[in-house]
Amino acid sequence: MRTTKDRIRQAISFEVIGLLISTPLAAFVFGLDLGETGVLAAIGATMATLWNYIFNLMFDHGLKRFTGTTRKTLKLRFLHAISFEFGLMLAFLPVIAWWLDIGLLDALIVDIAFVVFYLVYAFVFTWCYDTVFPDNDAGPASTNQIR
Repeated sequence: MRTTKDRIRQAISFEVIGLLISTPLAAFVFGLDLGETGVLAAIGATMATLWNYIFNLMFDHGLKRFTGTTRKTLKLRFLHAISFEFGLMLAFLPVIAWWLDIGLLDALIVDIAFVVFYLVYAFVFTWCYDTVFPDNDAGPASTNQIR
C-alpha cells in the first residue's frame, strides 16, 4: 500500500499538472475568460484533490481485500479512471452551473468535457506515476505490465 506521503504527492502532482493543461484548454474551447476558467479549475482541483486521496485510498483497500494486491491490470485501470471521474462529475456539476451562472444542461456539457479530458489524463498520469514511483506492495512486474 502507498504511504500517506506518497498519496499526497500523487494527488497534488496530478492536480497541478492537470490545471496547467486544462485551464487554458477549457478557456479556449468554451470561449471563457481565462481568469473565470482558472477560478473554476482551482475549485474543481481542490475538490478533486480531496476526492483523489479518499477515492484512491478506498480503491486500494478494496483491491487489496478482494485480490490480495494493489496491482492494477489494464481493465482495473479503466475501472479506476471511470469510477473516479464519475464520482467527481456528480459533485462538480452544480459548482460549474453556479460559478458560470449557466443551466444544468450547459454545465453538464462543460462537465463532460472536463471528464473526457481527465479520463484520458488520469489513465496516463496514474500509469506514469506507478512507473516512476512504484508501489512496493504491487509486485515487481506491475508497473509496465498490460493484462
